[in-house]
Formats: sequence, C-alpha cells, structure tokens
Amino acid sequence: MAQVQRLDPSSRSRADAAMRQAWERFAGGDDELSGVRPEIAISWHRCRDQYRVDPRLTKAPAAVAEVDHALEHDVVIAELGFRAAAMAHEVSTVGGIVTITDASGRVLAHWGDHGTRAVAAEANLTRWFCWSEGATGTNGMGTALMSYTPVLIRGAEHWCQAFHDWTCAGVAVRDVVTKKPVAVLNISCWRSELPGVVGTWLGNAATMTQRILRRRAKDDGVELMAALNHMRSGSNTPLAAVDPAGRVVLADDTAGVLLGIPGSTPAPDPAVRWKPELPEFIRAARYAAEQAARNPDWAGSTQIFTRLANEPTSISFRPVFLSGHLVGNVVAFGVSEGDPLPRAGEDGPSRAQPRRIVATRENRMVLLQHPEVSFAQSDGNDVWLSTDEGMLRSASLGLDRLEAELDGSGFLRVHRQYIVNLGRVREVERRDKGELVLVMDDPAGTMVPVSRRNTPTVRRALGI
Repeated sequence: MAQVQRLDPSSRSRADAAMRQAWERFAGGDDELSGVRPEIAISWHRCRDQYRVDPRLTKAPAAVAEVDHALEHDVVIAELGFRAAAMAHEVSTVGGIVTITDASGRVLAHWGDHGTRAVAAEANLTRWFCWSEGATGTNGMGTALMSYTPVLIRGAEHWCQAFHDWTCAGVAVRDVVTKKPVAVLNISCWRSELPGVVGTWLGNAATMTQRILRRRAKDDGVELMAALNHMRSGSNTPLAAVDPAGRVVLADDTAGVLLGIPGSTPAPDPAVRWKPELPEFIRAARYAAEQAARNPDWAGSTQIFTRLANEPTSISFRPVFLSGHLVGNVVAFGVSEGDPLPRAGEDGPSRAQPRRIVATRENRMVLLQHPEVSFAQSDGNDVWLSTDEGMLRSASLGLDRLEAELDGSGFLRVHRQYIVNLGRVREVERRDKGELVLVMDDPAGTMVPVSRRNTPTVRRALGI
C-alpha cells in the first residue's frame, strides 16, 4: 500500500491556523467570519444557531432505528455501494476511507484503509451512526445533504473540534423529481490531504447512480400519462397528471388552460415537465403526494384559484402507483372528493420559516431580515438580492430553491426571473396590453415585470 505523508498537528499551515481562530471566535458566540468560505459559514450558522450542536462533541450519535424512505431508493443505494466499493482500492492507497449514508445521514457502509477506519471508529464514523449536520455539525456527509453541489470540508471547517484532523469530500445523489437527497457518497482522510482526483471519483459515481433515478422517473411519467388517459376515457372532467413535486406530466386542453401550461403535450422526462405558475396548486400537489405515500388508499380535495377564474375551483387528487411506489396523482378539476386538504396555516405545526435570508459578500455571510430585501432576480445559476445594502448574491442555489425557502413569508414569484417582497411594492403599472409591472421601493425604483400567467395571483395578493 502506498504510504501517505501524515501531517503533524503542530505544523499546520497559516490557512489552517486562521481557520481555527475563526472557528474559535464563532463557536464562542462572535459573528465575525472573515476568511471563512461562504458555504462553511452558512453551515456553521445552522449548527450553532439552528441545530445547537455542541462543538465539543467527540463522537457521532447513534442513528434512529426507523428511517422513512421510499423502497425504490434501496436500489439506488445498492448501486452507489457498488460504485463506492469499486473505488475503495484507490482510496485505500492514499490512506482514505469511503462511506455511504442514507438521506438521514446514517452511515450504511464503509471501505478503505484499515488504519484510518480504526481512527474513524473512535469517532463513530462507522455503520449505524448519524452524520447529519443536525447531529454532528459541519462534515462531508451532513453538509452534502444540505447542498446541491459537491462539498469539501477541510480541518477546522468541521464544526466539532474533535474532527479537525479530518478532510472530507461528499456529494449527495438526489431524486430527480423532488430534488430530495437519497444518499451521500463521501471520501475522508485523517491528517492528510485528499487526492486531487477525488472530485472526479465522486462526480462519476454520482452521475452513474443518478441515471438510475432518471430512467425510473421517465417510466413513472409514462405510467402517470397512462393513468390519466384511462380516467379520461370515461369522463369529460378536466384532468392533469402531476408528479410528487407538483410538476405536470400531461394535462388535457381544458386543464392546461386552467393551469397556464400547454395542453395535450406529454412531458414524461422530469427535466422538461411543466411547472404551473400557481403556488397553491403546487403546494396542494406536494401535500397530496406526501399523504398518498403514507396511505395508498388516500384521496383528497381542496380549492384553488386558477388562471381564468375569480372564484376558487375545486380539485381532487387520486394517487397513481407503479410496482408499489407512488409516481404522482391525477388531478380532476371541478370535483370535490376525498379528505379535505388543510388550508394554509392549518396543516399542524407551522413549518419553520427561515428567520433570515442568507447572502454573501466576498468572504462574508450577510444575514438579512425579510424586510431588508426588496426583490430577488435570477442571473443564470446565480440569484441576486436587492437589499437595503445594495445588490448581494444569495446563498440559495437557484430561484426555485429560494422560492421554497420563502414560502409563506410575504414573498411571491411573479416572473420566472423574479421574486418580490409584497410589502415593498410601491406602485403597480398597467401597460397597454394589460401587462402588469411592479415598481419596487428600492432607491432605483426598479420595475419588475409580471408574467401573464402570474397576473391573477399577483392581483389577489395585492388586493387589486
């Protein structure tokens, strides 16, 4: 086995020493994060203020006995295990270990250098222990579960001091429909640097595993379309086939008009499914999927505002299953059957909303109160926030992610490129062809366009 130069803890680099000092300040209650990478700063903030993880923790806690996940994800985890085992020899030659966790952060399997595995076992970096951020703080596995991109955690970037001798890199494999994590593949080294090819190893393994989910999602889309066509053969009711994320696989012409999407246009591929610009509909579809996944006999109904009506329209959800797993719901318009869905604010304990909107400025994290943000605008993969401090880059990855984080907190998606703070709309301008433009109260008086399909929702939200 190739020998790896171990790093003497007493001879750490200046960068590592600076990071340790930053960690000591932040763990001690100081918010100064100069020199800390934004993604690490955000993770530390979660660990200290949200999860309240003890930075003096020395071992990962045991995982919970029951883990709620879809059965089809077992196939994905098995495939990821095959990929991990295949790279285990190469990782061992650099003194590293490979681990796989499920979506809860529970370690399912590990391979690699025997000496490093022995050290890892002392910290419970082994099977059946939990390495989610909420349990063990910033680390390659737990932080990957919170990220849509691969993560690298070096030394003192770990939240718990006992893990400062580790360097870890992890990547989450996510469901291509719901975007929820399925599993994490992680590579760790103790008192040594990760090899430069670790990103390639992780990326290739995740990409190959992701293909299984993509193929399965296409099959699910075909099954949803077949279920809609079967129901349509005996009914004139407008129908739409909707996946668990609230995106439409197929809608007939009437349902398409109500949802503001093309009718009779199949989209089984999850990458091109139709997204209605009706937040109420998407929330209802996601809730219906959660209920049906727990109880296959469930059916439900609610009322939503559609594009063309000033009065709410009744809709009903009927779940569709393929080989025992939920693929989505067929939605019938103008029908009220099944259990009533809770209205906003009635679905049990309210979901915790982010107390702050997190932005970044150079190497610093900026925590913004909601009223400080006027609007958000997407620019490719970046999201920019118009704030009282000027334009800042959002820490959220994509406008869809930010929209989900701000759900129910006074912000509204008004255009595919814009989310606005409704409390900071100063004027509403109506153009010649009926288009709406929102004039914001920022110093520049920015004019934010409203898409046609969002106009009814904006009118209701502003009471105009």
